[in-house]
Amino acid sequence: MSYVSLLLPEFSLILLGFLLCRFTPLNRSIWSPVDALVYYLLFPTLLFYSIIKSPLDLGAASKLVGAGWSVIAAGIVLAHALPLLPGLRAYIPAREHAAAAQVAFRFNSFIGLALAERLGGPAGSLEIAVLMGVCVPLVNIAAIWPMARGGRNGLGRELVRNPLIIATVSGLLANLAGLSLPDWLAPTFNRVGASALALGLMAAGAGIQVGALARAKTLAVAVLSIRHLLLPVVALGAATAFGLSPPQATILLAYAALPTAASCYVLASKMGFDGAYVASLVSLSTLLGMLSLSLALGVLRPLYGV
Repeated sequence: MSYVSLLLPEFSLILLGFLLCRFTPLNRSIWSPVDALVYYLLFPTLLFYSIIKSPLDLGAASKLVGAGWSVIAAGIVLAHALPLLPGLRAYIPAREHAAAAQVAFRFNSFIGLALAERLGGPAGSLEIAVLMGVCVPLVNIAAIWPMARGGRNGLGRELVRNPLIIATVSGLLANLAGLSLPDWLAPTFNRVGASALALGLMAAGAGIQVGALARAKTLAVAVLSIRHLLLPVVALGAATAFGLSPPQATILLAYAALPTAASCYVLASKMGFDGAYVASLVSLSTLLGMLSLSLALGVLRPLYGV
């Protein structure tokens, strides 16, 4: 399987956004409203639909759910613990860390769905949907928490008003309640989802500032190492500990090795943090995804006996 072909469209959209913003009249003044559109409408719609469209049987997938939560919990703990490590503390700026920590444990849902279909067919798509349904609310809360702590409205109010949290929690509750969208609405939601991904990635590219990573190079290496090196290894351990079947272990390993979410940039930017820095991390993560997927599926999966 060619991970280059899987990730090339995403990286191409990031590059296109960067070039348009730097070398055409479609400059930053154009992309700021696009950020708002993606944040308040397109990404919430995408998240809600991604969760509600596939019925979740948490009982049948309890082991996979437990393993997925373990991987995400490890990513969250590792990312938020970085400023507490004695050797790194002096090199981790607090404000940049609040915005960038999410890169370590969030994931690109569209790439995950496409990869799961290739790896496991309809069963693989259903398993990745289960992981998304139970993990997306958790990762969004963990992403917003460090940025909302210093907000003037208070942490609780920031969380309950955040459109990504509202969309993911409502989608999960609707799914567990057995609700679904009528068939005639599905094409509309599919198109909104496609536009969310395209505009989100282009907006991330437009937000890149050359040299932004130099402001916190140690932090960049740390969060990307967690995302693309440590989490695939944690996934192997979680698959073993929970006794996952080979197909489930394959999906978990792929899930743990995905590039980070394009919405990391939009979230950081709309909450008043360093969007350019996070956009650069999103771009690097998209490239590194080729290496982490090769590690997870080409090296770690055979160790599980798949």
